[in-house]
Amino acid sequence: MTALLDVRDLRVTYQGRGLRRRSYEVLHGISLAIGRGETLGVVGESGSGKSTIGRAVLGLVKPRGGTIHFDGRDVTHADAATRRALAKDLQVIFQDPYSSLSPSLTVGDILSEPLIVQGASRHDARRRVQELLDQVGLPRDAADRIPREFSGGQRQRVAIARALAPEPRLIVCDEPVSALDLSTQARVLELLIDIQRRTGVSYLFVSHDLAVVRHISHRVSVVYRGDIVETGAAEVVTRAPEHPYTQQLLLAAPVADPVTQQKRRAERKLFRAQHG
Repeated sequence: MTALLDVRDLRVTYQGRGLRRRSYEVLHGISLAIGRGETLGVVGESGSGKSTIGRAVLGLVKPRGGTIHFDGRDVTHADAATRRALAKDLQVIFQDPYSSLSPSLTVGDILSEPLIVQGASRHDARRRVQELLDQVGLPRDAADRIPREFSGGQRQRVAIARALAPEPRLIVCDEPVSALDLSTQARVLELLIDIQRRTGVSYLFVSHDLAVVRHISHRVSVVYRGDIVETGAAEVVTRAPEHPYTQQLLLAAPVADPVTQQKRRAERKLFRAQHG
């Protein structure tokens, strides 16, 4: 079966800042695929290039090389009109629930706006808003309130509802729980899993946290300095990793024992010294 998302040899270069403004390559030839109804977790530390993969898929950065196919269609260099049409099938949930929602609009307006842009009547949009609020576990009267009246976890539920509004086939989740406390993280992850079971939506789930990725993903790709160094079933990669960098990510997970934590810190320092 053809993958819903198929990325081949993706290369992205950013322009540097400062006097010399030297460019530098962020992705060195990334390849990955996501099936229908599947979650691929992309994990790596800050600066590894993992979020750039999602941005390239969304068309927010231009690849220097490689291809991006969505449902068999080459969208690597899609124009603005094609991207607007693609928005029905390809959506995003951003990291920060406090800055990703317009503070001046009600939740009802936030959720109905993309539907109206896609051609829905105001009556159908209002009905869909109520369905979305039910779907993400928010009361229906939330439609009449503004984002500042909600907690961080509730705001992220609004962001999830907004992504679900046009009934997409793929959602790029860019660190969607990293700004939340642990208990709220767990509830949001369970919500995403439940939504996938009911709708069949696929996720490209980007995170720095291997434990979070293990909980939600079917497969995991580990990104280190612009390259994928390990890919496999989530249970295998997160419990018995083969690559030293993936092993270091596991060691980075906090533990209650200070002696063990100190030992892990020393091992990570040694890894960085050995790998530059």
